[in-house]
Amino acid sequence: MLRSMYAGISGMKNFQTKLDVIGNNIANVNTSGFKKGRVTFQDMMSQMTSGAQGATATRGGVNPAQVGLGSQLGSIDNIHTQGFRQTTNNPLDFALEGDGMFIVASGGLTGDTFNMDNANLSYTRAGNFYLDENGYIVNPQGLYLVGAGADADGTIPTDGTTNTPSTYVRLQIPEDAQSFSVQSNGIVNYVDQTGETHVAGQIALANFSNPAGLQKAGSNLFLASENSGEAVRVLPETGGTGSIVSGALEMSNVDLSEEFTEMITAQRGFQANTRIITTSDEILQELVNLKR
Repeated sequence: MLRSMYAGISGMKNFQTKLDVIGNNIANVNTSGFKKGRVTFQDMMSQMTSGAQGATATRGGVNPAQVGLGSQLGSIDNIHTQGFRQTTNNPLDFALEGDGMFIVASGGLTGDTFNMDNANLSYTRAGNFYLDENGYIVNPQGLYLVGAGADADGTIPTDGTTNTPSTYVRLQIPEDAQSFSVQSNGIVNYVDQTGETHVAGQIALANFSNPAGLQKAGSNLFLASENSGEAVRVLPETGGTGSIVSGALEMSNVDLSEEFTEMITAQRGFQANTRIITTSDEILQELVNLKR
């Protein structure tokens, strides 16, 4: 069989994967906190026809002659650029302006305090949160939004060097609260029936040295992986993290014009590879017809 036929098949497979990623991006164009994917290709190994030769006293050097054997999938990257902000005026919608991710968790609870070593931790940029029947702030899957615990006087105890919270709690708005608000630094305040303001806690964020290494887990959630680095848990507006905008959501970072352009190039690339297979088949047909 001709090498060009197998090269064309490898190209078709790769462009099909690229179309799959583009289709997923377009399907999530209005998904809160979604981060688009990108496909890159690499050339496959090349077959050596003749090796390189060095120069001698009587003649110059000769370059190697190689025939490529097609392409292969290089990577499928997650692009963690900032998505555009949509104003909702819902006080439980949080948009992150800058780096960082919300921490949501289940399990590992002692009362309202999390043991972060035993809790099931996930990370998200989707800031659409709700109150459950007990007044805890949760995401659509019922995972608790992790915050830093506050002392009786409303201060947030932290490690002064790294601004790491001392304790992690699930944030609760009491049922008898008259109102509540979230500041840009993540502090959650509520007003009781007497008109006194209390601090429920402060939203904690996580930073990663390599956000692109996070693993998508569905439902707008990411999981830490071996290549994402350890989560650095800090408070908003500290340690390189961004600020929180209450009453807004960060939407997808998918650019439809870019995706449609990539779709056209992927479609034409797929068609070109099918033409390679068709042409190779015609050549094989001519070889078969040599003997009649």
